[in-house]
Formats: sequence, C-alpha cells, structure tokens
Amino acid sequence: MQTELSNTLGVEHAIFGFTPFPAVAAAISRAGGFGVLGAVRYTAPDDLKRDLDWVEKHVDGKPYGLDVVMPAKKVEGVTEADVEAMIPEGHRQYVKDTLAQYGVPELAEGEASGWRITGWMEQVARSQLDVAFDYPVKLLANALGSPPADVIARAHDQGVLVAALAGSARHARKHAEAGIDIVVAQGYEAGGHTGEIASMVLTPEVVDAVDPLPVLAAGGIGSGQQVAAALALGAQGVWLGSLWLTTTEAEMHSRALTQKLLAAGSGDTVRSRALTGKPARQLRTEWTDAWDDPNGPGTLPMPLQGLLVAEAVSRIQKYEVEPLLGTPVGQIVGRMNSERSVQAVFDDLTRGFEKAVDRINRIAGRSEA
Repeated sequence: MQTELSNTLGVEHAIFGFTPFPAVAAAISRAGGFGVLGAVRYTAPDDLKRDLDWVEKHVDGKPYGLDVVMPAKKVEGVTEADVEAMIPEGHRQYVKDTLAQYGVPELAEGEASGWRITGWMEQVARSQLDVAFDYPVKLLANALGSPPADVIARAHDQGVLVAALAGSARHARKHAEAGIDIVVAQGYEAGGHTGEIASMVLTPEVVDAVDPLPVLAAGGIGSGQQVAAALALGAQGVWLGSLWLTTTEAEMHSRALTQKLLAAGSGDTVRSRALTGKPARQLRTEWTDAWDDPNGPGTLPMPLQGLLVAEAVSRIQKYEVEPLLGTPVGQIVGRMNSERSVQAVFDDLTRGFEKAVDRINRIAGRSEA
C-alpha cells in the first residue's frame, strides 16, 4: 500500500490514522502507517507537550503529525466569556431538564468539565501550534478548512506538509488556492463533521479538481478492500478515524461506550448538530434525539452549542448514562465489532488489500494463477 505520498513521508503503508489518543497515534506509526494526533481537546499547552513527549518516545523514530481545528478567518477580541454570554437561558434550561429527566448526577463541587470546545477557538489552536512546532511533526492537518495563510507559511518554513479536509470539489479547490499540500476528501459516511456527498462520488471529484495535489480518501473506510477502492479512485492514501476507537490502545475511559460501539450497526449513526452546532456524524442516542426534537429549542451555531453542552457531555460520560452516551463515529462502526490491537487492524487491512488487488488482476487477466 505504497504511493508517492507515503514514500515522500517515509511510511510503509498509505494509511493515515487520526485519533485523539496518543497511544493509538504512536501505534499507527509503529505499524507502518502515519499517526495523526488530534489536538482539539488540549486547552492547556502543557498537556499537549506532555503527550507529544510521550508520542515522540513511542513512535520508534517513525513519522507522525498533528490535527488542529482553526478557522481561516479570526474574530479579534472575543473571549470565551463573551461567547458564553450569547447562550440563551432557554437553552440552558433545556439542558438541565433533559439531564434531570434521565437522572444524570451533578459533577462534584469544584470539579471542572472534562471536555470544552475552546480548542475550536483560534487563540487556543495557535498555542497548540507553538508547542507542536518544537517537535519533528511531518504533517499539520486542519479539520475546519484551510488554516490561516501565516500558519501555512510557518509550517512550510519548517518543512511540514499541510493538509485540509474537504467535503466538496469546490472546497478542495479553495484549499489548493490557499497553498495546502494534501486534500482529505471526507465523505458523508465519516464520523465527526461531514458534508453531503458520499465518498465514492467525492473522492474522484476531488482528485480531478486539485490534480496534481495528492488526495486522501476518508469516510466509511475500514477494510483493505476499501483502501484498494480508494486508490483505484485516484487517492494516494486513506484517512481513517473511527476505526481506531475500539482498538485496545484507545483510552475511551468508558466500558459502556466501548460496548455501544461494538454493538452498533452501520445504520446506528446520525448527522446531528447536538455536539458542536455543525452537522457531525455520531452514535444516535436519546441525547441526539432530544436536540433533533421539533418541540425542543433547537441547536445553537458553533461554538455556542459546544459550550452549552460541555458540562452535560462530561456528566453523561462520567456517570455512563447509557441512553445518552455517545461519541462521534462514522458508518464504518458496523464493522467495528471486536476489540483488536492497532497492529491487528493493520494486518487485516493489508490482507484485505492484497485480496482486492489479486481479484482485480484476475478480472483484468493479469493473474499468474
């Protein structure tokens, strides 16, 4: 599974693995792929430094990258407190009422919410980059379009490639015009924020739109056969995120959530604005149903929704309130029905890839068998 891009980055397999877990990122790189650590949850620079120290010690000298979330344009002088003040009281009451309906306990006195969406704020992302550029990261990915021009220039000055996610050919062209190096074509099936176009349609459209820039296919990919299909569509690799959530190295901190993922089928996800205010694919739960209920107040735009539900999400996760418990995940969750190591996932991907290539060679009359 080698391509021009994987050779450029010095990795054995053209499999790029996005994950919020340092242990998973390191394991992906050790297995011959390219581990990408998600930085959005690191609101304190020292925490990111601690985990990058750990990754650096455990990748065995293999390359890795960082994924941030920052807008191409910023709003000056806006603090988190300013944003919090924009949240209507009716929405706050709806959160309280919904949690009370399911008997979700309060956090202990003085205990802070474990999840905040401040990582989406540009000043936080810039502090993450100040840390990251002290490490030998080979790739900087941005999940919210092209990074600001000065960030792209700074990365290039340090020899770091820049990738950006796109949900349409139009978005991809804008990334190319902004000077990014790699486009991640993320289809409708993917976990987290997605557009409206499925991967089978999107990937070749983006490949044609940004040629000769390399494209990574993302969304609904979890087998070697699908990797082969992505490369056949013109991609130079695949970008996998959801698949790693049920690996043994993942630090889910919730056995109940892991069990829900293992039991879920490919039809058990929904694109909902409940988590961040933008459509994001996640497990369908009674929490997402509550926010999609036409009798409710509806979700708020980003970043208001994320700040509104931050404490609620922490409480649901801490107390493992099963009906409300969920996580961003793609439709590939239907294949995630056993806990395996990252290396075992790679072994399965490579075997499936070889079978798919052999099958195509037989169809084309090129097999020696």
